Amino acid sequence: MATAGKVIKCKAAVAWEAGKPLSMEEEEVEVAPPQAMEVRDKILYTALCHTDVYFWEANGQTPVFPRILGHEAGGIVESVGEGVTELVPGDHVLPVFTGECKECAHCMSEESNLCDLLRINVDRGVMIDDGQSRFTIDGKPIFHFLGTSTFSEYTVIHVGCVAKIDPEAPLDKVCLLSCSISTGLGATLNVTKPKKGMTVAIFGLGAVGLAAMEGARMSGASRIIGVDLNPAKHEQAKKFGCTDFVNPKDHTKPVQEVIVEMTDGGVNRAVECTGNADAMISAFECVHDGWGVAHKEAVFKTHPMNFL
Repeated sequence: MATAGKVIKCKAAVAWEAGKPLSMEEEEVEVAPPQAMEVRDKILYTALCHTDVYFWEANGQTPVFPRILGHEAGGIVESVGEGVTELVPGDHVLPVFTGECKECAHCMSEESNLCDLLRINVDRGVMIDDGQSRFTIDGKPIFHFLGTSTFSEYTVIHVGCVAKIDPEAPLDKVCLLSCSISTGLGATLNVTKPKKGMTVAIFGLGAVGLAAMEGARMSGASRIIGVDLNPAKHEQAKKFGCTDFVNPKDHTKPVQEVIVEMTDGGVNRAVECTGNADAMISAFECVHDGWGVAHKEAVFKTHPMNFL
């Protein structure tokens, strides 16, 4: 393309400070050409994941600002850097925040996808190759997010964090595959692996939760219990196989106890899709003994990120 090797000026939604409205109209962002093993993508569609909101608010995390958020998107390769052979300009792609170098022990194993090079690093705001940002405004660096930064018309991503897709696939729909659908559906089908006839509880009925629920339905679960604080989620969840709905606000006892009672001892599988530590505990404790771990007086504590 004519822009290959040149700086591109474009619009982006820039988070200058934690919790402050994203700036979209006042500045143009300068996007540098891709370096070794990088691609520059033209982002055509980007979705909003709650993870973006979480790190925009910067509650309890290391604040990295100014920053361009966004990680759930679809676009077209504009240019590629040195060493990139699997992608060419014009390819339709999805950015993926958990990449693959295809060489480390994790990438070579079927048991893990936590690539040594490209695993999630929420604090890193620069590119791996040279430790520099590819975004600037008037010479000032603007930091990256999850190696993707899709809230920009153009972004630079490591080639290991880009998945080539069929150009016939509608990017406005399949952009959800780069995060929410793959996360939820994959968690159910590839990790929990419910067998036909089992009971499954899904905590949180956003996009990730509904995708997890679809996975339970596809697996032939006989009973799928949706758990959410918003009763309006129930009707939508029915389309994805929800047979029962539980709102923790409607009960005086912990929701895990409610689910254990209504399932005669607990569910066979539980998938937690909120990222809330209390919900994680509830999901863990609503699983039937023998399929999970029975509740005891002793308390086991660890940081929620360790589950990843």
